[in-house]
Amino acid sequence: MFATLLLPSLHATAEMRKIVHPDGRVEYTNVAPEQKAAVVNTYYKYRNADGVLSFSDAKPSGVQYELVRFDCFACKVDSTVNWDTTPLFADRYRDEIERIAALHDMDAALVRAVIHAESAFNPQARSRAGAQGLMQLMPQTAAELGVGNPFDAEQNIDGGVRYLAGLLQRYDQDVRLATAAYNAGPGAVQQYGGIPPYAETQAYVKRIEVLYRRYQMID
Repeated sequence: MFATLLLPSLHATAEMRKIVHPDGRVEYTNVAPEQKAAVVNTYYKYRNADGVLSFSDAKPSGVQYELVRFDCFACKVDSTVNWDTTPLFADRYRDEIERIAALHDMDAALVRAVIHAESAFNPQARSRAGAQGLMQLMPQTAAELGVGNPFDAEQNIDGGVRYLAGLLQRYDQDVRLATAAYNAGPGAVQQYGGIPPYAETQAYVKRIEVLYRRYQMID
């Protein structure tokens, strides 16, 4: 997941984007016009006439805006993030995470690790597949969990924790299998009798392990 800020075009055929990654790295890139149609899940971040921060998939007019593209933070196989040193989000949603984790007999450090991996603690995150919010709930899953607004942090955390707790119970508290199922689905774990041979899922599980260990050390 990253945010892109429109800058003045350097050439008539390209648009310069400033990419600020969650770990603080800044990157610039050109996107040719013919490539724009291939960019999915692009949203516009702006303040409306009342000064309220808003997100929309329709380009706003008459206001300054930023282009924002959301995706699973830890799912990119060739990610250059150093998961052993990337800054943690120890205090974000601390009260909600600790209360909801305790309610469902979950380790708050694991909840933080999953939120970090899924959305880098961005409550407005949306993946290419349509997963939403802090714990990247798919619309059908959110509906089944009774989450009316997946972009509401407390609702999303509660739904995600209940879903993750169910997976841990299903896999006898095996965090690797539970997080693999969280990423790829229980069907894939069942089909392969373990962590599916998907590069994204295998990378995701390893990164969750690192983040989980690190969050345990600060809890």
